[in-house]
Amino acid sequence: MREYLLLLPILFIFHDMEEVVGFESFFRKNPWLFDRFPKLLNAYRNITTSGFAAAVYEEFIPIFGISLLAYYLPCDVLYALWYGVFLSIAAHFLIHIGQMIYIRKYIPSFITSLICLPVSIVVLLKSGQFIDFNVQSVMLITAGIVLMIINLKIAHAVMHKANKQLLKSAQTVPGT
Repeated sequence: MREYLLLLPILFIFHDMEEVVGFESFFRKNPWLFDRFPKLLNAYRNITTSGFAAAVYEEFIPIFGISLLAYYLPCDVLYALWYGVFLSIAAHFLIHIGQMIYIRKYIPSFITSLICLPVSIVVLLKSGQFIDFNVQSVMLITAGIVLMIINLKIAHAVMHKANKQLLKSAQTVPGT
């Protein structure tokens, strides 16, 4: 199990760097998406690369933290939490692939999702062999998934706050 634990933060960062690099430019070149999908995308309107990067950093903290804890303090509880977090990240890859198919246009996240999803499936299958799927572990796996859903909401709040601060400080710089 231990050999798989640090793959989670590696896959997450590999994938999210594609999003960070392409996110702002993609939405600037495709403003029609905000009109077509307002409920989903209005949260991203006017978000800068730096604001988005702040959200990615915030998401990385629990992913890396749980992975490190499970690596250095191996136990069934941490393995199950880690597994739930990994499941949520694998679902995240699947969602991005679905988004690209639905809008029929490349989105920044698609290429790394295509790469990371099969790797994630293999890691989940292999690491799942080390987990005793009983009531406790299923509850902990579910807790890992819920943790990531809650953390996504926190990451969005961080993104908006960081974006607001960055835009505010850009307006106070002389000559801008």
